[in-house]
Amino acid sequence: MNSSRPYLLRAIYQWIVDNDCTPHLLVNAWAPGVQVPMDYVENDKIVLNVGPTAAHGIELGDEAVTFDARFGGRPMSVVAPIPAVLAIYARENGQGMLFTEDDGSDAEAPDTEAAPADEEPQEGGESGDAKKPNLRVIK
Repeated sequence: MNSSRPYLLRAIYQWIVDNDCTPHLLVNAWAPGVQVPMDYVENDKIVLNVGPTAAHGIELGDEAVTFDARFGGRPMSVVAPIPAVLAIYARENGQGMLFTEDDGSDAEAPDTEAAPADEEPQEGGESGDAKKPNLRVIK
């Protein structure tokens, strides 16, 4: 399956904007493919205002978040690959979503390969045979 992270980013972004708040992204500045103004990086991370008035031409794609913005009056094209995005939240109240480091890699590491050999294979038989969903509360 595809990673759920780009879909969640798009949904939370729209929810924040629809509620007249300012979406911000927390990005790992040292992840491969990241292009951000390094002058604003603190503790290997950068917070980016991706609101409609600050991030011109924003594209929340399946592979990366891209947009043009001004930093200290200088224009820059920003690229944040999806695995480098650590969180999206509203500046005004902090509501949003935090991602774990491994959220973006679910397409590469399916859970079925990690099952011990002595467990029965999961097939579409009785409802007791199916693996239970792994859900977590997000505040």
